[in-house]
Amino acid sequence: MSILTSPRGKVEVVHCRRTESQDIFCIKSLIRKFTQKLFGRLNIIYLLEKANLAVTVCNDKEEIMAHSIFLDYPNWNVAKQDNWIPVFRELDKEIPCTPLNTLFMHFFVAVDEYATGCLKEIIRTVFKAVPELYFIFLIVPTYVSLGSTLITVFDQVGNIPCLNYNEDFAVHICHRHNHYPQLHIRKARVEDHDDLMPIFMHYDNTLKEIYGEYFLAELIEAQDEDHHAVVCEVEGKAVGFMSVCSSVNLPLLHECFDLGAFHGFCFPHPDDILKPSEEPSPEESEDTGSKSDSQGSHKVVVDQEMISEMIQDKETETVSQEEVLSTVLNRVSEEIQNIGKSLSVLSVADDDDVASSLSSSLLFSLEFSHFRPLYMGDSAAFCIQLFCIEERYEARSLDFMSFVFSLFPDKNFCLISVPHLTPEFALIQNFVKVVPFSNCTLDHDLYAFHRAGLLRSITIRLARFLDTPGVENLVSTLLLSTKILDDLTLYNEAGRDSDGTELQVFVAEVADQIVGIAVIRKEMDIEYIRSHYNIEDFIYFSHHQQEEHGRLNHFALNPIFRHYTKFFLKEILRLGYKSCLYYPVYSQTREGKLQSSYSHSLTSALHYLVPVRPRRQIVYPLEKLGINAPSKEVSKDQLSPEI
Repeated sequence: MSILTSPRGKVEVVHCRRTESQDIFCIKSLIRKFTQKLFGRLNIIYLLEKANLAVTVCNDKEEIMAHSIFLDYPNWNVAKQDNWIPVFRELDKEIPCTPLNTLFMHFFVAVDEYATGCLKEIIRTVFKAVPELYFIFLIVPTYVSLGSTLITVFDQVGNIPCLNYNEDFAVHICHRHNHYPQLHIRKARVEDHDDLMPIFMHYDNTLKEIYGEYFLAELIEAQDEDHHAVVCEVEGKAVGFMSVCSSVNLPLLHECFDLGAFHGFCFPHPDDILKPSEEPSPEESEDTGSKSDSQGSHKVVVDQEMISEMIQDKETETVSQEEVLSTVLNRVSEEIQNIGKSLSVLSVADDDDVASSLSSSLLFSLEFSHFRPLYMGDSAAFCIQLFCIEERYEARSLDFMSFVFSLFPDKNFCLISVPHLTPEFALIQNFVKVVPFSNCTLDHDLYAFHRAGLLRSITIRLARFLDTPGVENLVSTLLLSTKILDDLTLYNEAGRDSDGTELQVFVAEVADQIVGIAVIRKEMDIEYIRSHYNIEDFIYFSHHQQEEHGRLNHFALNPIFRHYTKFFLKEILRLGYKSCLYYPVYSQTREGKLQSSYSHSLTSALHYLVPVRPRRQIVYPLEKLGINAPSKEVSKDQLSPEI
């Protein structure tokens, strides 16, 4: 919440929220002639339906004070929806705008008295809601001035022509660092104790009761080459804390979690056993198990005589959001070692180094029977022991990761474990959850983040024939790899399915490697879906054209880049000129190709779709009705799609 003061001295307490359809009437009442000159005559309902983000500012009486709409492509038709990047790169080569870090303001209205304050509140909220966002563009006719409000946050960068008629438009830009800057991360110092303790105490005082009032200062003093403490600061004040450690209990993780997708959090080794032998004997199985145990005992080397009694992992509790995060990853060491200080800050690996490590990260590996891979390489992971941050800076939690990876230049994975019922917080949303085995006895969930996840160079584009080897390598471990490759072949050859349905295949690329693929088909049965499911609970059906509906048949993304899943889906909609994607979930109790649960593949994107309730249908006695029976489109079996 913020306090705004008008030029006449009136005060309003305002807050931002997502726009709802019931706000449209009040929004229309704020439109002026000047608004139409800036943005044109717009259908607000249609624009709101297609928006990537719409923000409304309300006062304490829930009266609408301002509203703005943002999309991922320019307005005024100055560039095509799927090809605006070259136009803006030519405008100013020093602005590295990409679909990942850029949005366009398509509409803004506000109460005149509070317009400037409301605009700044909206801009700050948008940058906070979209951590990857760095630029907001505003495009208006050159003959129209921005006015006294918009000019306070936007700066002109140049002019571009319209595609349809002979007229130029002015391009203005708003930068993130002026409104919600990236946090400064540095090594923790003992004097940070006074700034950090109120943050810990705000969530939980258990650590203080167990380890004493100065446990945090003792933890900071205990830093060495294997244990580091870092803070984020704003205007010289520490507002967040993270403790990381290189001691990870890999044998415990190998026993409880399926780590095949991450090569066991180890570096590749010639003696790795990744596949079961063709005909293993019972004796060989026992030998392999004992060998695994014996080798696993050497995964983490800890001098038990140097263990301090400062912190016991099994008693550590979570503070971030509701409580301080603890980890059971270094349970073999039980406590943090008290060794002398040895501070070093190293650089993060570049794209070439990361590219070489991507090949070792398989996608959703299969577990054959009860076989467990044996990894002989050195540990490639470190873990987060404690983490907390002020709530208003929580959206910038990922700023920690680049710095902590620089502290461990020889590690590729950052791990964190949290209790099962811990609410999902901002930092962990960028991690991928590791799948536990059915016999896992730990009461914690394990999350992992790869060094390559820091890269911002991910691009989504239509697939090409030359992408086939990369896609084959990506999906080689998937059950439906053959189906995905067949669809890719059909797209490259004809752009259509075998029955003539329009087909689109998109790939995600990082460091010149294919890390994701999605197969989209044009939805040909939209009338059936509309009549059998309550999709109008989520969309205004009349504002979506027939060709804007698509069916998501396959979606596969390397788990290293799972946090880009939402961006991948957004780019599919933009590049494919789609506004709705449907994904049918077939019943597993039915047999046959069309009802098989393996007819489609969707791995990491399902939680971004919403389930749609089926409508109640009339059950027709078809045999009794005879020629009076309804058409097959009405009486055929229902599916279970989600959008």
